[in-house]
Amino acid sequence: MADLSKIKGLARRTLLTRVKLSALRLAEAFWPLLLLLALFASIALFGLFDAMSPGLAAMATLVTLAGGIVLFLRGRRRFAAPTDRDVRRALDAGSEDRPLSGLTDRPVDPGPVSQSLWRAHTERLRRAAEALPLPGFSAAWARLDPYWLRAIAPGVIIAGLAFANLDAGARLQRALFPDYGALLGAGTIRVEAWITPPDYARKPPVFLRDGLDEVRVPSGSEVTVRVQAKSAPVLRLRSSGGTRKTRFSATPDGAWEARAFLTADTDASVRWWGERASWSILTLPDGLPVARFETPPSLGENDRMVFRWMVGDDYGVERLELALALAEPHPAAPDEERRVTVELPGTSVKEATEDASIDMTRHPWAGLEVVGRLVATDGAGQEGRSAPATFLLPEKLFLQPLARATQDIRVTALREPRAYPDGVRLEANALEAAPEGIQKAAFMLEAVTYAPEKFFDDYAIYTGLANARGTLKAARTLDEAASVDSLLWAIALKAEYGSSADALAALLAARRALEQALREGASEEEIARLTQAFRQAAENYVQAKLAEAVANGLAEGAERDGLDNEQAGGDGQGLGQNSFEDMLNALEDLTQTGASDQARQLLSDITNMLENLEFQQGNGSGGDGFALPSEGGGEGESENQSEAQRELSESLEELADTLRDQRELNDDTLEAERRGTPSQPAPGNGESESDVTDLGALADRQRAIREQLEALQRRAGETGEDGEAGGLPGGEETERAVGEALDAQRRAEEALREGAYGRAGRNQEQAASRLRDIAGELADAIDALRGEEQAGAGTDPFGRPIGGANDSSGVSVPDEAERRRALDILEELRRRYGDPANEEEREYLERLLDRF
Repeated sequence: MADLSKIKGLARRTLLTRVKLSALRLAEAFWPLLLLLALFASIALFGLFDAMSPGLAAMATLVTLAGGIVLFLRGRRRFAAPTDRDVRRALDAGSEDRPLSGLTDRPVDPGPVSQSLWRAHTERLRRAAEALPLPGFSAAWARLDPYWLRAIAPGVIIAGLAFANLDAGARLQRALFPDYGALLGAGTIRVEAWITPPDYARKPPVFLRDGLDEVRVPSGSEVTVRVQAKSAPVLRLRSSGGTRKTRFSATPDGAWEARAFLTADTDASVRWWGERASWSILTLPDGLPVARFETPPSLGENDRMVFRWMVGDDYGVERLELALALAEPHPAAPDEERRVTVELPGTSVKEATEDASIDMTRHPWAGLEVVGRLVATDGAGQEGRSAPATFLLPEKLFLQPLARATQDIRVTALREPRAYPDGVRLEANALEAAPEGIQKAAFMLEAVTYAPEKFFDDYAIYTGLANARGTLKAARTLDEAASVDSLLWAIALKAEYGSSADALAALLAARRALEQALREGASEEEIARLTQAFRQAAENYVQAKLAEAVANGLAEGAERDGLDNEQAGGDGQGLGQNSFEDMLNALEDLTQTGASDQARQLLSDITNMLENLEFQQGNGSGGDGFALPSEGGGEGESENQSEAQRELSESLEELADTLRDQRELNDDTLEAERRGTPSQPAPGNGESESDVTDLGALADRQRAIREQLEALQRRAGETGEDGEAGGLPGGEETERAVGEALDAQRRAEEALREGAYGRAGRNQEQAASRLRDIAGELADAIDALRGEEQAGAGTDPFGRPIGGANDSSGVSVPDEAERRRALDILEELRRRYGDPANEEEREYLERLLDRF
């Protein structure tokens, strides 16, 4: 038998023949499967699957998959890989000598002659084997595929690839992985999702739509997904930290709900037998708040610490504090820090620059050098710190020896940072185990209260000091020892100032409560209640100061009621009944009209003025003492006004009445239009006599309002006593506004008589707008005139301009006309808000009332 491997080129021809024969046998076994796959791919590439409904597409894929499995198993049973014999036989078919088969034979006769002949025969077969051609199997292919599907199918697929272009891969993927959930009712699933930003962001919820490119929300937001489905889906969240899945829980209304917090950029999707919805959510980082000193803390009036500060944050600063540390820390507490709240102008302040005035005299470190930093805290709890500032903490100046001693005792106890040792028993002498500062304070109290019958005139002060000493002896913690703070402070004030200290404390407490209510936007009832409490506290404080003055021989002849005496100076300047009452009345009006900033400023001015209230030796008829005049002690507000100012005020009041009448007529016209009164009210064409009467009444009222404005215009244009022509302030611009208002009123009257409500309403609104402009000009003129008259009038003992109530910061107390105008506007807004006929107008008025 010859070695076939040595035949030149036979190995290559054998391999190629094996490949061809294998392809033929694969086609014979798997041609149904291959045809099915070609058909499936063609349908997918030409977009027919995308055109199907989700359920039909899923069913088609499942049928294809099932048929493919059956045909694959069938073909596997039929397929037989070609053997070496099959390959040699296919090659031998190319020659009549069948050389490959002949080379595998052996000679029967081993003799020399036979061997010689066999070698010649073998050599001839070898040459024939080297010349064997590759088999074509064309006849077999023709029998298997007479219609050339082996060429048509690839051609169709190539055409589909060209047709799909870049979307070919996606189309095949969608065909292979359709929405199988559609077969289970996924088409009825409803997905609702929204993101709720954190409260500190002050942003509304963001509703998500399926396929939304991306949405930006603050970090820490909460995503809520509600799904109406037959079973619980899964919420998948993919972020830089990995993929996490959140299970849904059932809700009482039969839905499924899941919640999750977002701290990084996240791709969210709802999966229920496939993806039902997806969103790309970007989280906005919450930066640290910024705080800094605009001016360093320093000593201001009334021993207050003053400085200017600035804060800022992307979502708003919720809290601002002044963090204090001792410049020379206590060795036992080198890192001790104490914080003081700095009031913000509102809640969630995004950016603000304000002046702070803080009473630090009660702080335990008052009088010591400290290092302060502003600490701004945002809604997420993040803190931003300012650069440090070193300053001396203001302290209360006590002149009475007993008051100074009491203050020294107080700060000695409060400055102790060391805690009590553990295990101090109730029956033990706790003072022996107390820290050094507490022991020292207790010993100081014993020294001060020694021999009270000799050194104390006020039994209440001695009793208070004795109670403080007992508290320190019984204390077993620093908190218990610190409870003497308020007691010792009250004793120090009483020893320094007497009985007015309690009234002052009540006044300051009432002020703080009212300021907080104004700053936080409390209800009208709460603000009114706190305003009344502040008024009562202010009056009580004035009474207490006056009582002390009488008791000490100051302000002789003053009556006990304080504000009804006639202790006016010769010039009648001072804190009289009229002036004091006007300021309190103005405060009430400002709080009622929602002018919070002005109310807070006036509140501060009244408190500072009362804190500075002092009495000096004088007599009942004047002298050099500060006095409290009665109503008869000086001219009233109307008498202090100039003729020009009084005339302008009267004109403003008349104009306010005209504007009110015009607004009421506007409302009545709108109501008539809503009732559907005919647009052409002429008797005899179906309208009732009452309709015509209504229209005539409205027109007559419009004419009366116009005549009011004309009368005001005539009076303002009359020649004054000095021979100069009068007129409304504002010059040509005001005259033009008056003319436009009159023209609009005439047109409105004509429209009413014709029954054209729409045209009448537009002209009435134009008239009301111009009347408001004129009223603004009058109010500005009154303010300017009052400022000019006050500029040269000097100041009273409190530095206030005589004839007005402007404070040092330029905040003025509105006069009665201005306050009345503001209240009229507020009442009108409330009245219109109560009419539910027009929901859009109601929402607009609600926003106005919120701003008020």
